[in-house]
Amino acid sequence: MRRLWLIASGTLLLVLLGAPFIPSHVVAAQGGSTASPALRGGPWGMVKTSAGVAVDGLMVQLISKASSIRTTVYTDEVGRFEFPPLAAGEYALRIPRPLEFHPYVKEGVRINGAARIDDIVVQRITESEFLPPLPELLPQLTAAEWMANMPGTAQEKRLFLRGCSIGCHSLDYPFRVKHDAASWRKLLNRMIYYQGRMAIGFRKDPVRPTYLHTHEEAEIVINWIARIRGLDSEIPPIKPFQRPTGPSTRAVVTEYDLPWAPTRVHDVAGDADGQIWFTINRSPFVGKLDPQTGTVVSFRIPNGKGTPLHPEPDVNIEPGLHWLDIDRKTGAVWFSYNWAGSVGRLDPKTGDVRLVHTGVSGNLGLSPDGQSVMKVNNGKISKFDARTMFDTGKPVQEWPLKSVRGAYGNFFSADGRYFGAVGPDFVRLDLQTGELIENTSRHYMGSGRGSFDPEGNLWAGGKSSNGGILKFDPKTGATVEYVSPTPHVNGYSAKSDKNGDIWAGMMQSGRISRFKPKTGTWIEYVLPTPHSFDFNSWIDNSTTPPTYWYGDDSGYIVRIQPLE
Repeated sequence: MRRLWLIASGTLLLVLLGAPFIPSHVVAAQGGSTASPALRGGPWGMVKTSAGVAVDGLMVQLISKASSIRTTVYTDEVGRFEFPPLAAGEYALRIPRPLEFHPYVKEGVRINGAARIDDIVVQRITESEFLPPLPELLPQLTAAEWMANMPGTAQEKRLFLRGCSIGCHSLDYPFRVKHDAASWRKLLNRMIYYQGRMAIGFRKDPVRPTYLHTHEEAEIVINWIARIRGLDSEIPPIKPFQRPTGPSTRAVVTEYDLPWAPTRVHDVAGDADGQIWFTINRSPFVGKLDPQTGTVVSFRIPNGKGTPLHPEPDVNIEPGLHWLDIDRKTGAVWFSYNWAGSVGRLDPKTGDVRLVHTGVSGNLGLSPDGQSVMKVNNGKISKFDARTMFDTGKPVQEWPLKSVRGAYGNFFSADGRYFGAVGPDFVRLDLQTGELIENTSRHYMGSGRGSFDPEGNLWAGGKSSNGGILKFDPKTGATVEYVSPTPHVNGYSAKSDKNGDIWAGMMQSGRISRFKPKTGTWIEYVLPTPHSFDFNSWIDNSTTPPTYWYGDDSGYIVRIQPLE
């Protein structure tokens, strides 16, 4: 089992133990529960301090010895927790990210049905709300918590977040090391001025910062990190964020480690049989996860070198995949071979793969009927016919754009009528009438990937903007940003579920956000591993409530099952 970092957060709200706990399967028999029976009715118990005080909002985790699947639930306001039914067997019981408490791990716990687990007793590290920067504490912190606790101006922190944190790694790395000023300048120049994602990335020409506006902004970032993490610097006492409360504690989080390292998961999608498919961004593999057993199967994708119709068939291609989607009718798995400028299709029954060079790659959109693949690129919308593109590599139809040159996110509406694209502008094409809308207000630095909601609005992650999600209403032309309640984060992907709730992995926050546009409220699900590198998620709308899946760039797949 890898990456067993620890989770919880913040300031204590201590609630004295009240009435005796009755597990939900008993309550349901008495007619008083509305919780899904699939997510309740397993082992349960209580968490309290050594002084006998209940602890709310703390995560409790069981790790299967047989499969290494990690299942996490949260304590309620009186310290109660309850797992879903789990396979009988041996587990490790632990508190992930205990933060203000000493680590708690109990090996060899036998689970069989809905038996009560012995009370978990935790001990505080200190009575102060500010925690000493102990070696066992620091890996538990999210990058957002690091940012909140380090000295610096709002400008310095915002530019550092924008220039150095768009998804490649957690910002805890630079905060946990020290260098002299000259070394920091070398490191930050490599971060800011070179192509991202690849270790052999090239320098920009002309030389310019990747996610910053000016060289002056780059200098602010370099000088700040050299000042606060110089050789003589010290990490200050830490005040973690508050632990989750209310609806944020009513969910089950399941994590599936993958059997390779490093594994840079990019996209995920579920098929009709409940299997979860995923791409690996810097390796030529498509993977398939069985959520019931944790079993992973990989499919080796042929090297991009020699891809059919490639204009340079002998060129060496950086391996790695990006976008992924599934044809709902045939089950075919579509993906992009990023640095080869190619698109691929995998037959899950035979494992056969077809690749073709199209000149467009990155993120594409697959129509709901599986007949078309579309993308905004080079100042136009290109439509490829799924039946002919592997023979021709050419689009069958194009729509020129007046102002927009390209887009990062490309997607269809659920009924297939509309094609949308985002980043940094918004594009919507009505495939029935031909109406084409371009919104180039560019109120924000950029946007990531997105989707349509049931009302026809386009949503996108506020990539490198103010740490939120973006909405474009084609009826009014209005663009609005909704900022995350957690500071120092980057939105990347925003997905609507069948109810119109907008889900987003807020990078650097260790949280998945669920925004309700009708009420303007946020629910944030704190994750048991302090990352949230969600490049593109998949929402299973067949469940009630919908289930959220994403693949973390750190090498595991996450499922969030809300209880409400």
